[in-house]
Amino acid sequence: MQKVQTILKAHHVVGLLDYSIQFEPPTKTHKARYQITSVTRNETAIEQHQQDFGWRVYVSNSSTQCLSFEQAVLIYRDEWIVEHGFHRFKGKSLGAHPMFVKRDDQVQGLMHLLSLGLRLLSLIDCVVHRQLVDTQASLTGLYPENPKKSTTKPRTERLLKAFDNITLTYFEMEGRSYQHISPLTPLQEKIIQLLGFSPRIYTDLICKPG
Repeated sequence: MQKVQTILKAHHVVGLLDYSIQFEPPTKTHKARYQITSVTRNETAIEQHQQDFGWRVYVSNSSTQCLSFEQAVLIYRDEWIVEHGFHRFKGKSLGAHPMFVKRDDQVQGLMHLLSLGLRLLSLIDCVVHRQLVDTQASLTGLYPENPKKSTTKPRTERLLKAFDNITLTYFEMEGRSYQHISPLTPLQEKIIQLLGFSPRIYTDLICKPG
C-alpha cells in the first residue's frame, strides 16, 4: 500500500484512481506478494478536481466594504512592488544593515527614517512612470552600458545617478563671491520636468555676484 501511495503522489492522482489488489500466498517457488489486478478512473473525483483547476485562494484582513474581491486580486498581483521595497531596504539604496545601537528606540527611529526614504523613492518611481505613460514618451540615456536603451519605468536610483556629474563651484575674488553650477543636460532637464518642476529649481541655486 505504501508503494501504491508513493506512485499516486508522484503523479498527483491521489483519490482520482480506484484499484484492486490481489494477494498471492507464498509457495515453494516464490514468496508472498501483492499484485494490482485493475485500475479504474474515479470519474466523480476527476470531475470535481477539474472544476478546481485555475482557482486560487486569497485571504485578507480587510472587509469587503474597504476592499472588493477584484481589488484584492489586483493588489496581490502587485505584491512584487512591496518586495522591491524590501529589497531597497536591504540594498545600497537605504542600507538597513545591522549597526551598533544601544536602545530599541534608536532602532525604531532609524527604521522610521529609512521608511520615509523608501516612500520618497517609491513616489518618484510612480510620478515619473505616470508622466511618461501620459505623454507616451520614454527616457533614454539612463544606462551607460547601453546608451540607446529606453524605458518607461525608470527607477529612482537610475534617475539620481544621472545627476552624478553636477558640481557647484564657489569662490571669492576682491571681496566679491562667485558661484557656478554645471549646466543641465537634456536628460537632466527632462527628469526635472517629469517630476513636475521647472529647471529653474536648479539654476536658481546660484546667487548673483555680491
